[in-house]
Amino acid sequence: MSTTSRTRPGDSPGASESQEQEELGAAGSQLSTAPREEPVSLPGLGVIGWARWFWRQLTSMRVALLLLLLLSLGAIPGSLIPQTGADAAKVEDFRKAHETLAPVYDKLGLFHVYSSVWFSAIYILLFVSLIGCIVPRTWQFVGQLRGRPPGAPKRLDRLPAYTTWQTQADPEQVREAALALLKKRRFRAHVAGDAVAAEKGYLREVGNLIFHTALIVLLVAFASGQMFKSDGTKLMVEGDGFSNALPMYDDFKSGSLFHSDDLVPFSFDLKDFKGTYEVSGPNRGTPRTYEARITYSEGAYGKERSTTVKVNQPLRIDDSKVYLVSHGYAPVVTVRDGRGKVVYRDAVPLLPLDGNVSSNGVIKVMDGYRDARGKKDQLGFQAFFVPTFDARSGTMLSQFPALVNPLLAVNAYHGDLGVDSGIPQSVYQLNTKHMKAFENGKGQLLKKLLKPGDTMRLPNGAGSITFEKDIKEWAGFEIVQEPGGGWALGGAFAAIFGLAASLFIQRRRVWVRAVRGADGVTVVEMAGLGRSESAKVPEELGDLAGTLYDRAPGADTSEDAPDAAPADGPARGSDASTGVSTGVSTEASAGVSTDASAKSPAVPAEGAEK
Repeated sequence: MSTTSRTRPGDSPGASESQEQEELGAAGSQLSTAPREEPVSLPGLGVIGWARWFWRQLTSMRVALLLLLLLSLGAIPGSLIPQTGADAAKVEDFRKAHETLAPVYDKLGLFHVYSSVWFSAIYILLFVSLIGCIVPRTWQFVGQLRGRPPGAPKRLDRLPAYTTWQTQADPEQVREAALALLKKRRFRAHVAGDAVAAEKGYLREVGNLIFHTALIVLLVAFASGQMFKSDGTKLMVEGDGFSNALPMYDDFKSGSLFHSDDLVPFSFDLKDFKGTYEVSGPNRGTPRTYEARITYSEGAYGKERSTTVKVNQPLRIDDSKVYLVSHGYAPVVTVRDGRGKVVYRDAVPLLPLDGNVSSNGVIKVMDGYRDARGKKDQLGFQAFFVPTFDARSGTMLSQFPALVNPLLAVNAYHGDLGVDSGIPQSVYQLNTKHMKAFENGKGQLLKKLLKPGDTMRLPNGAGSITFEKDIKEWAGFEIVQEPGGGWALGGAFAAIFGLAASLFIQRRRVWVRAVRGADGVTVVEMAGLGRSESAKVPEELGDLAGTLYDRAPGADTSEDAPDAAPADGPARGSDASTGVSTGVSTEASAGVSTDASAKSPAVPAEGAEK
C-alpha cells in the first residue's frame, strides 16, 4: 500500500494548490457547468464594453439570486396591502382610513403591486438572467455529453481518493477488467493511453438545468395566469341557472389580456343546497357539511351531468374551476297591491351577518304595483331574517344556523326607489331618500315579525306582504379561470426534482492506470475525484478497488524484498474502512512512500475487499 502527501516540504498552500491544478489539468475541470464567478471590474470605455459588463453581471448567479430575493420581498406588500385587482372596496376603505399614507402608496404602486413598474422590472430582469444562465450551461453540458471523460492526470496520488497495488496480470488485462467493471457500474468509461477514464453523476447537472428551467416555467405560468385570468362570483338560489358569460356574473374581474371569448363555455343549474351543523357540545353550530348538488353541461350542446360541489372540492371544466364559497337563506315572499293582485312573488336572498346566519336585505317592487286609488307606485321593504329565533335570548339574532324556528321582520316604504335614474345601486340596500314610510295607527314606522305563512297588511288598503312557508337556500359560487395553473404545478414539481438531484447526486471521476514496472510487475493505481469533498468518493473507490482486485490480485514478491516493511494495516491517513488514502501519513509528509503490498505475499490493496 502507498500513500503520498498532498503538500511538499517547503511549499506554501497557495503554491501547492496552483501546482496541483496545473498537474490535474483537464482531469479536474468541467465537473460542473456553473459559470465561473469572476471578480467585478469596471469595463473599458465604449458602449460595447459596458454592454458586455452589464450582461455578465446580469447573467451571473449572484445577481440571479439577488433578483429572486427582491421578487420575494416585492410580493410581501401585495399580500399585506389591499390590491385594486382583488378587492377595490377594501382599497377605498383603506384610503379613507389612511388619508396620509394612501397617496404615498399610490406613488409607489403598492395598491397594484403585481402590475407596477418596479415589480415588472424585477420580474423581467430575473427572467432574462435565468435564460442567460441556462443557455450557455446547456450548450456546455451537451458538449460534455458528446465528449469523453478526460484522461488521467500525471500524478494520481495527488487526488483526494487514491489506492495502489501490484499484480502479475498484464496491464492490458487490468485495463480491460477495469473498463468492463466501470461500465457495469454505469460509468461513462474509455481507455485513454495507459489508463481507463470514467465519469458518473451527470444527473446532477441535469438537475441543475431542470431546476433553472422550472423557474422560468413558473415565471411564465405566473405571468400568463395574471394576464389571462378571470375571476367572478355568482349568487344562485335553489332552482336558478348560470351560463358562463359576462352578463351572468354578479362581480367579475380579469387580467389585462383577457377577452370575453376566452371564457370556457359551460352552464350549470343549482338543484339543491344542503348544510348540516353540530347540534350540541362546545362546537354547536359549527358546519359539518356544505354541499351543492348541481347539473352541468360543457359547451352549447354538451351532455347534462350531475355532480356535487363541496368546499375545497370545486367543479373543474378545462381551465375553469367552480368553487362553493358562501351560503345563506332566501325567504319566499308574495306582495299584493290594493286590489289583491300579486305583483311580486320570488325568493329573496338575504346576506348573513354572523355565524348563525342572521341575515338582512331588501325587497324591491319596481313594476306593476298600484295603490288603493289605482295610482302607480313603487314599494320597498327592509327585511331581517333569523333561521332560529329564541325569545328567551332577548335579541333578534339567530341562535342556530339551521331552520329551526324561522322568523322574518319587515318594515315598508313607498315612493321612488331610484332605479329609473340610471344610477347603479345595490340590490341589498334600500335608498329611502325619495320614499315615505308606511305608518301604523300610532304614527310609528309600520313593522311586523312574520312566521312562515303570516301576512302583514299595509294601511289604507295599500296591499300586503306574505312570508310563504317555502324557504329556499342560496349558494355563492366563485368561477376562476387560470390558464397557467397546470404549467405552474408542473414547474413546481420539476423544480423540486431538479433541486433534489443537484443536492443528492455527486458528479465524480475515476481513473485506473495499469503500467508495467521496472521489475516486470504491473502497478495498478486507482484514484477518484468529486466536485466537492465527500466520503462517497473514497467509499465508492474502495468498493471498485475491491472488485477489481479480485480480478487482478496482488503479486507475491516477498522473496524479492527481504527488507520489506511489515504490512500492518492501512497506512495512517487512509480510510480504515476502505483502505483508500484520503489524508496525509507521517511518511508521506516527509516525501517518502511505503509499498507494503509489493513486499509481502498476497496483501490486499488499499480499498480492496476480500
